Amino acid sequence: MSAVSPSSPLPAPASEGSSDLLVACLCAAWCRTCDTYRDDFATLRQQHPGARFLWVDIEDDSELVDDLEVETFPTLLIGQGERVCFIGPVLPGPAAAQRLIQAAQDNPAMSAASPNAPAGTTAAAQSLLSRLRQSC
Repeated sequence: MSAVSPSSPLPAPASEGSSDLLVACLCAAWCRTCDTYRDDFATLRQQHPGARFLWVDIEDDSELVDDLEVETFPTLLIGQGERVCFIGPVLPGPAAAQRLIQAAQDNPAMSAASPNAPAGTTAAAQSLLSRLRQSC
């Protein structure tokens, strides 16, 4: 997992922020769509300086991702505190993710998996959110 890797365009994590919002992009090194989404993810991070943004490679960090099935890239996990607000794939470009992040900030009680998510995704996403919070 990499909040910022040496070749990453992402700025330093905003650990001093007051928000409990965590946004994790679940990606794979071989995914060219993820490569292009990286700049969009950096833009989102700049627009939400109080949130924690993590770039998680599902293969390099397979022990962290554990049993969460990621079938489509990029996939976002958005959590507010210990609550999963969203887990699912997003279209490349910042607009869809921006709306999801804003919804999570406006309504911290929101809790939803993508309608296309495989069964059991919400429980696996909840476990991943907890592991991310503990390890970062």
